[in-house]
Amino acid sequence: MKTGGSRPRLPRPHWAGVKAWRLRTKMVLATMALLTAICLIVGSVSYAAVQSSLMHQLDTTLNEASHRAVVFSSGAPPRGSSGSRPNPLNARGTGIGTLNARVSGGTVTSAGLLANDQTLTGITPDDAQTLRTVAVGAAPVDRTLSSGEYRLTAIRVPDGDVVVTGLPLAANNAILASLVLAIVLISLGGLAAVGLVGTVIIRRTLAPLEELSAVAGRVAELPLEAGEVALTERVPLDAANPATEVGNVGHALNKLLDNVFSALVARQRSETKVRRFVADASHELRTPLTAIRGYTELLRATETLSAEGMNSLDRVESQSRRMGTLVEDLLLLARLDEGLPLASHEVDLTEVVVECVSDLRVMANDHRWQLDIPSEPLNICADETQLRQLLTNLLSNAVKHTAAGSTICTRLQRSAVGAVILTVADDGPGIPAEFQDKVFDRFARADLARAGSTGSTGLGLAIVQAIAHAHGGRVELRSRPGRTSFIVHLPQRLVVP
Repeated sequence: MKTGGSRPRLPRPHWAGVKAWRLRTKMVLATMALLTAICLIVGSVSYAAVQSSLMHQLDTTLNEASHRAVVFSSGAPPRGSSGSRPNPLNARGTGIGTLNARVSGGTVTSAGLLANDQTLTGITPDDAQTLRTVAVGAAPVDRTLSSGEYRLTAIRVPDGDVVVTGLPLAANNAILASLVLAIVLISLGGLAAVGLVGTVIIRRTLAPLEELSAVAGRVAELPLEAGEVALTERVPLDAANPATEVGNVGHALNKLLDNVFSALVARQRSETKVRRFVADASHELRTPLTAIRGYTELLRATETLSAEGMNSLDRVESQSRRMGTLVEDLLLLARLDEGLPLASHEVDLTEVVVECVSDLRVMANDHRWQLDIPSEPLNICADETQLRQLLTNLLSNAVKHTAAGSTICTRLQRSAVGAVILTVADDGPGIPAEFQDKVFDRFARADLARAGSTGSTGLGLAIVQAIAHAHGGRVELRSRPGRTSFIVHLPQRLVVP
């Protein structure tokens, strides 16, 4: 519900998840994600390239070792060997870790590998079974033996036997493991460096946006709805360079603020003219209205008029009195709009409330009146005349728009923070919701909205709001069928200790 003296506030949106992240956080994370993908791609390609190169070199070495073993195994049996086949491991140029085996008729007749100490080491039955499964003449294959991973190839010799040759994969695996470790460490270091440096760079790059946001936030908090506004907030020149994307936004915001300021100046100039006209017109109308009432009283006292003439004279007198009240209200509003200093002095607000309620009780004795005030005096520093008019307007408004027998309750109290709260409530029909946001407007007529036959100028509640604002306070309206409350909040600084 919109209340008098306060601006409507938009509901605060609820943001959650990724949408709530700051722009620089998103940019840093996007950069990190892109760099991580690049590191994965480069690492994978490097790993595949190195692995292919190492495997090519190993296959070349394996083919050479297999050729030597085949050539040696195809030779004549050594002397004193009783016709046994040559052992491929005895071939010249056999390197450390090389595995050679002769398979004859599906049986491994001789097999072993050359250890680091140049000694021959045998193989296990499981290894022999693995060697028998190597396809003859096929591409080299990787197999896991008891002594580690080996790359194996098998070639048939002229006598029908098969020579299996193998080279260990341990050196290749070690190189690849070192490469993976290097890639991971370099990638992590690069990601950390890019994250830190990128955060600094992005923060500095987006710093103008922070300035734009700060300027927009300060402008959003300015009271622009009325009065003279000093709209001096602008985006700094270094953040309003139209040659850059961010600077272009800042430049556009400065142009927008210049346009708004020009509009506010024009609005204030127009309002000032209207207020000056109203004040001057109201002041000038007081004299002829006083003369009309004076001549009316003179006619009543000196002339003998018919009943119809007396009735017409009464109408002239009542309408001039009503117009005089309207002129006085307009003059008061014009003075309040100009912000003239208040005639402030120490006032016993409790006494003011009692006297105003007593006066209205005499005028509207067909209503029920309730008074809830503190037992001790409540002194504030304020303009007593204006406070009396504020309370009188609220009480008169309640009387005009409620039926006879309605209850009007006036309450005066201190809030929890020491401020003053003055409440005028009635149990009338209430104010329709569509009229509540206009009830404090000038010349807003509530006669059609609430019960009652007495008309009004529509300035009473506008004067209430203006007086409350002049004292640094505000007026709040709460209305529903059967309960309407006008709550005046006066700040703590007015309270006299």
